[in-house]
Amino acid sequence: MSPVAVLVGPPGAGKSTVGTLLAERLGVPFTDTDTIVEASAGREISDIFLTDGEPAFRALERDAVAQALADHDGVLALGGGAVMTEAVRDLLEGHAVVFLAVGLAAGVRRVGLSTARPLLAGVNPRATFSALLTERLPVYRSVARLEVATDDLAPEAVVDMIVAALAPEAADRAR
Repeated sequence: MSPVAVLVGPPGAGKSTVGTLLAERLGVPFTDTDTIVEASAGREISDIFLTDGEPAFRALERDAVAQALADHDGVLALGGGAVMTEAVRDLLEGHAVVFLAVGLAAGVRRVGLSTARPLLAGVNPRATFSALLTERLPVYRSVARLEVATDDLAPEAVVDMIVAALAPEAADRAR
């Protein structure tokens, strides 16, 4: 058992929104690793970052990805930074990984520079987001089988593109 599709991308790319719609379209469940981490830790991610630090969060996240890739048979969304962990990249090999790309302007607009996102909190969240995109873009691309630029697309259009690219594989798995 493994996911029909694994969505990766930066904050604001639409992983949760697109993931939910894609799962509905394929008739499979949706989950995201952030939810798994929060459930297993019994705390919100922002609290884990503040109290235990990013390395502790990344370890929990790695375990959540491993669990989900082994047990989840629907659509899975990974936290934006999950792919920065080498062990996670190794776990993704052989899976239908879809990179939801978003540019700086659209990403900032969608995220709203929320302090609920620990890596975007700080003095200049826009510059932080820009640096995050620059650092992560090649890594997202290295793990993905498909890249969809989401800036100017409605979530439903993104889902259409993913279904078309993954079919018939995804359709067969959803039956």
